[in-house]
Amino acid sequence: MASHSVIDELKKTQILELLDQEKRVDGRALDEPREISIETNAVPKANGSAKVRLGDTEVLCGVKIQPDRPFPDMGDKGIFICTAELLPLSHPSVETGPPQPHVIELARVVDRGIRESHMIDLSQLVIEKGKSVVGVFSDIVVIDYDGNLFDACSYAATAALLTSTTPKWTMVDDKPTIVNGEEIPLPTTTIPVSVTMGKIGNHIIVDPNGDEWDSMDARITITTNSDGNICALQKGGNDGFTQEEVVQCGEISVRVGAKIREKLKEAQQGSR
Repeated sequence: MASHSVIDELKKTQILELLDQEKRVDGRALDEPREISIETNAVPKANGSAKVRLGDTEVLCGVKIQPDRPFPDMGDKGIFICTAELLPLSHPSVETGPPQPHVIELARVVDRGIRESHMIDLSQLVIEKGKSVVGVFSDIVVIDYDGNLFDACSYAATAALLTSTTPKWTMVDDKPTIVNGEEIPLPTTTIPVSVTMGKIGNHIIVDPNGDEWDSMDARITITTNSDGNICALQKGGNDGFTQEEVVQCGEISVRVGAKIREKLKEAQQGSR
């Protein structure tokens, strides 16, 4: 989501002038994310759900859990799939039709952060090995866009999964059947947190808002697990990062991620 007009160039000039003074257009510190609010159980009929506001960016995630056939090479593990969609009302540049490349990338980055952190213990989601497993489907909808969808969508998906419950199934007459209507928490092992940083000129900023996003030369999204270990990374944009900048971004992602993880824990506890 970027346009290249005279107005955009003027905005970038203003943003750069402020960054040279260690300031940002909305008054935040360079390593300070926008205010985050997390509402769980936002979709009552879903197995888990969360609505997240990151500044003026707002997203909703719903989780659906149901029996499915395992992937051919993963008969001893359940399935996790993440999708994303931008509503046309979320931003003037959004059009209806097939998903655009940036939307596909968005879903993949969120999916990879959750998958590579091993947040969901997929080995516990097997009904009958090689025949039937539990599928966890995370569907994200962007309601309002003002920069940095990667983190907003990641937090929504993570919060929705942390508060999801799943029926227990067993095989009866070769079909998965719910056991006693009992629901249990989705088996999770860690809380992944992504932190997206933008590079504008020689400056690294955390959680770029809409104007900053359109002015970026490059971006990097780093996901850490609860132990503070980096488990996923995605780079984008036309410019690059030096080795020192990548190390700096890694350190920022651990430090900022730890604070955001506490907010996700509070949302999880508040939903019980």
